[in-house]
Amino acid sequence: MAANPVVPGSARWSSRAAFVLAATGSAVGLGNLWRFPTEAGMNGGGAFVALYILCVLLIAAPLLLAETLIGRHGQRSTIGSAVHLARESGASPLWGSLAVVGLIANTLILTFYCVVAGWVMHFVISSGSDLIGALAGGNALAGAYADSSVAEIRQIMPALFSDPTMMVVWQAVFVALTVFIVARGVKGGIEVAAVWLMPTFFLLLLGITIYSSITGDFARAVNFLFAPDWSAAFQPGVINAALGQAFFSLSLGGGAMIAYGAYASRETKLGETSGIIAFADTGVAIIAGLAIFPIVFSVGLEPNAGPTLMFQTLPAAFHSMPGGAIVGFAFFVLALFAAITSSVSLLEISVAWVTERFKAPRTLAALVIGLFVFGVGLLSALSFNLLADQRPLPFIPGFENFGWFDAIDGITSKLMLPLSGLITAIFIGWFADKRLVNAETDLSGGVLKAWRFLIAFVCPLAVGAILVLGLFPQILA
Repeated sequence: MAANPVVPGSARWSSRAAFVLAATGSAVGLGNLWRFPTEAGMNGGGAFVALYILCVLLIAAPLLLAETLIGRHGQRSTIGSAVHLARESGASPLWGSLAVVGLIANTLILTFYCVVAGWVMHFVISSGSDLIGALAGGNALAGAYADSSVAEIRQIMPALFSDPTMMVVWQAVFVALTVFIVARGVKGGIEVAAVWLMPTFFLLLLGITIYSSITGDFARAVNFLFAPDWSAAFQPGVINAALGQAFFSLSLGGGAMIAYGAYASRETKLGETSGIIAFADTGVAIIAGLAIFPIVFSVGLEPNAGPTLMFQTLPAAFHSMPGGAIVGFAFFVLALFAAITSSVSLLEISVAWVTERFKAPRTLAALVIGLFVFGVGLLSALSFNLLADQRPLPFIPGFENFGWFDAIDGITSKLMLPLSGLITAIFIGWFADKRLVNAETDLSGGVLKAWRFLIAFVCPLAVGAILVLGLFPQILA
């Protein structure tokens, strides 16, 4: 381990705004547009949303600050920063295991994340072709896939899943795009992508939400998201799903915020910045729900469609709506932007560690890890076709019937990310030097005391309990 920080000035964010945009871009991704509406639709709507917001306030936001302060203090890779703070605190460097678990988890997440992003790219091209056809025909207000029936639209995704070549091609294209951006460095690649893509993302999301509120069943969507049926909150798996979504959406437990925190300047107020990031990410998730569910309800479709909500239910809904060709294309471009800003943060974690540990050039590190991500990701891409009969984790309760895609998703979101978050909370709350930690938070008075209470008591107890419930759901059955 190098004695001096390995993050030179040329590798830092150029401004506080750039850090906020990049970190928000890491947090705001397909977890907001694909996973949040899916989880809300399958877990009772308002009850899930209330639990999700509670998890963000009491658990995720405090952990977000804990991770960013580890990175800024260490100014190293995720593992290097965690070990550095542990040694300065007189604690065992084995606390660096919190970053090891996170690094492995985020790399595994990236393997299937690129597969899902490949689906998005497929729909961008598909909806873009339909938009061109609508414009060429002089009917810009046509519904998406105007020349197709609803049954044909719903077959776009199954047809993609059944074609292993297309699944792998789109996966490879997205991996290559992610590698290209990360290889260009912090300022020349990651920051540029965030500064350009995130403002465009917010404008597109706002526009689609306004469209949805005008043409869709907005009142029913508001009632679904904000009028909780509290009986649903106590159903097995709902609390765990809410925490898992908070972790996944805010990129917690995997070390992304440690990596991005390492590039933050000493002038950046981490407490304030972490609050902005958590607020922005949660706001985007809820706004995404307000953009999607009015459209779903207006055409008589159900919100509990599961993972197909974004790729089958929505395209079918756009089919019958005025201007659906334009909005459908804009929506999938929006999703692609979100996927890119998150994928680069997932890859950056591994690349930063490899360049630090092995003194490898950034371009080479990004390429090698990208090839690894693509190779492992083939298991997820092919789990919908050639490997559909394989069950890799039959010995783990609850995972017996999972294929490769669901198994990797489940093992990272239900086990590895919460475990890493639990270790982080215990380390920062009980073993890290309080003076160093307090100075990095930029908090004071009652706010600092409240954060220390949450990180030392609430986070470990809550994450530990939900981790156990995630592994043994029969406890609440």
